[in-house]
Amino acid sequence: MQQTDQTFKNLYHLNFFDAALLFPYFAVMIVLAIYGMHRYTLVYLYYKHRKDHRPDPPKQFDELPRVTVQLPIFNEQFVVDRLLDAVCAMEYPKDKLEIQVLDDSTDETQQVAAGLVERYAALGYPIEYIHRTNRHGFKAGALDAGLKVARGEFIAIFDADFVPPADWIMRVIHHFAEPGIGMVQTRWTHLNRDYSMLTQIEAILLDGHFVLEHGARARSGDFFNFNGTAGMWRRQAITDAGGWQHDTLTEDTDLSYRSQMVGWKFKYLPEVECPAELPIEMTAFKTQQARWAKGLIQTSIKVLPMMFRSNVPRRVKIEAVYHLTANLSYPLMVIMSALLMPAMIVRFYQGWFQMLLIDFPLFTASTFSISVFYLVSQRELFPKTWMKTYLYLPFLMALGIGLTVTNTRAVMEALFGIKTAFARTPKYRVAKKGEKSNAAKYRKRLVLAPWIELLIGCYFMLAILYTFSNHNYFTAPFLILFVAGYWYTGLMSLLQGRFERWRSGAPTPEETSPKPFPVGV
Repeated sequence: MQQTDQTFKNLYHLNFFDAALLFPYFAVMIVLAIYGMHRYTLVYLYYKHRKDHRPDPPKQFDELPRVTVQLPIFNEQFVVDRLLDAVCAMEYPKDKLEIQVLDDSTDETQQVAAGLVERYAALGYPIEYIHRTNRHGFKAGALDAGLKVARGEFIAIFDADFVPPADWIMRVIHHFAEPGIGMVQTRWTHLNRDYSMLTQIEAILLDGHFVLEHGARARSGDFFNFNGTAGMWRRQAITDAGGWQHDTLTEDTDLSYRSQMVGWKFKYLPEVECPAELPIEMTAFKTQQARWAKGLIQTSIKVLPMMFRSNVPRRVKIEAVYHLTANLSYPLMVIMSALLMPAMIVRFYQGWFQMLLIDFPLFTASTFSISVFYLVSQRELFPKTWMKTYLYLPFLMALGIGLTVTNTRAVMEALFGIKTAFARTPKYRVAKKGEKSNAAKYRKRLVLAPWIELLIGCYFMLAILYTFSNHNYFTAPFLILFVAGYWYTGLMSLLQGRFERWRSGAPTPEETSPKPFPVGV
């Protein structure tokens, strides 16, 4: 092998075509490696400032303030009753509480939600039903409309798939006794974590965000964002920042940065949990991820120029760039995917030693950090069982690769200023294996993307065959991740969750028709 390698090196001479190919290849690899190294920075900051976190509020209100709970919903027929049951069971004086059901629905959810509100109001709960017909501004518009008539000094927000515990408000409200606190975010947990392989991976991805990203940024004094739900705002912090705006798909992150730039402080409480439902179908998950990817890039275009002109510390500005532009890695992944096979051929003829010395460190910097990042987050949450996360890591990395097509489209739409509607994530009210879902009612299909993913997977399969023909076994494991990722996301999108239903024992849409949950308390 060494003699063969030396022979190739003696015969090979770098030419203009190869240089033109390798320059963008290495440029992309270096940028991806920089984003990968930043994950190590977050892990370091998390542990460095671990002792700085204080779970208990430094002081408490002498008299509890008025709180408005906003529940923005849109076609949430199967989960709205679960949400209202949980919110109305929250432990807070009724004379200090106001519940707004902000309903933009266009289906039977209107009747279900209105009936539930009427029943709870008759029982003495301070709840009101607000229905809009035009959906102007989507979720941001609904929250803004509710805020105009809200009476609370503090605003708690929950999406339809969340089930806040009874003591949630009482565990959060006293942190606002500090006059400078503008928002408190709590940690998401997962009602249906064990439903399927997909929900297991989704849970690990979100755990990494809530444990390490939020934990590191909040404790080190960097800006972090309200996640759109399971958090509470001081009303004045919303007003001072210019209110809810709907020119991005991540109105929560947009408002968060504007509020922190005008001087409000945010708190993150990882010990306060709020369970929610994870998407059970690949198309729903991809739609959610694409909305977040596009929204963060839109927010970066809008917010970063404001930050650069502000008096915010340079360290905070740098972290904001990493946070808001991280999804640029998806189009970079597309470029790398296109260049990987020809670059691999060129690098092979240059000699395996150069690949080992240059390509391998860059590739591991951008990929190995993912493993470390999510392993650490699971170890923090589950110190006794975190080792099983190793079993999910290959699937997690493959799924991240498989999201490249849809997320790249979302990022490019943001960069070119293409506006799209707020695409909600359907909720099916499933928490355990074997539970029935009503997936057919809100299901959407991706027509072209799954086929593109399958074709790209075939491309990487050809790359694997090429590596074996040249005895270049070293790169094959990495290429297998690409094949598995693209084929998995493509097939699961085309099958529309049939595999997950088969695993859970749930019936197919033909075996059951969606019916609204009974209206009642």
